[in-house]
Amino acid sequence: MAMTPFSYASAETTEDALQVLGPDCRPLAGGIDLLGMLKEALIAPSRVVDIKRIPSLSDIEEREDGWHIGALTTLARLTAHRAISRLPELALFYQALRETASPQIRHAATLGGNLLQRPRCWYFRNALTHCLRKGGQRCFAFRGENRYHAILGGGPCYIVHPSDPAVALLALDASVTIQDQERSRSVPLADFYLLPKQNAHHETDLAPQELLTEILIPRPAPGTRGAYVKIAEHGARDFGLVSAAVQLSTSEDVVTAARVVLGGVAPVPWRSQEAEEALLGSALNPNTIDRAAHASTDGARPLAQNAYKVDLAQGVVRQALQGLV
Repeated sequence: MAMTPFSYASAETTEDALQVLGPDCRPLAGGIDLLGMLKEALIAPSRVVDIKRIPSLSDIEEREDGWHIGALTTLARLTAHRAISRLPELALFYQALRETASPQIRHAATLGGNLLQRPRCWYFRNALTHCLRKGGQRCFAFRGENRYHAILGGGPCYIVHPSDPAVALLALDASVTIQDQERSRSVPLADFYLLPKQNAHHETDLAPQELLTEILIPRPAPGTRGAYVKIAEHGARDFGLVSAAVQLSTSEDVVTAARVVLGGVAPVPWRSQEAEEALLGSALNPNTIDRAAHASTDGARPLAQNAYKVDLAQGVVRQALQGLV
């Protein structure tokens, strides 16, 4: 299937980009996902605007409230950043970055682009399949080939969210800054991603005329520790079957604060409040870890071919917690 021709523009400032962005114009950053979708004829914008030359979108700044990361910052640069690679409270974010794609892709891929990538569902990625997410009448995965699809939060569409950093960032209580021609707004990552029951056609709270400009990681409490564990068929360069990001604060060996977020199991990075409740107020011992691991998949509704994800999800939560003992 031939790629639809489009015009190209280059923006030097955020304002330049926002003047042309809209339903028929897409921003081009690393291009990892956008170019693939263009080649696969999944999208056909009349114009693409290159935003890579906007210097303010590639900054990494440590401020009093936390780390402000420009949306154009590459994954490779983040992995090499001194604070991100060495601070224990940011360990799970560093681990998630290292588990994302290959080194070559990390040198091109941007954090903003990674957070905004579209689903990897094979029905969605097939240009000849008019599924629910592309405006069709039904989700073909529900009764079709669904071994990689959602066991939590699915319906009426059963995609899974593909980003590793997004899972870690949700565990870190991160937020994103979104800008249009008139204003800038901050959105917690927990509210940025949309379940299919909220919107069957879009994964995020980002309008066509808006630009994701920054990610804020608030400064974690002293002594906070985290871990990220991912299971994939073909190693880090592959998309995860399941993953878990765990962030804990303890006092005298008792868990005082907990975040448990799963990846690869739901249409959004999935926060397991049940697992968090199982951890709070308890010592991090084998019984607590086992209880939290089992609680992490409460409410799971596997499809015909993906019940294995229940055991895998519990396993990665257990492994992440054991790494923090």
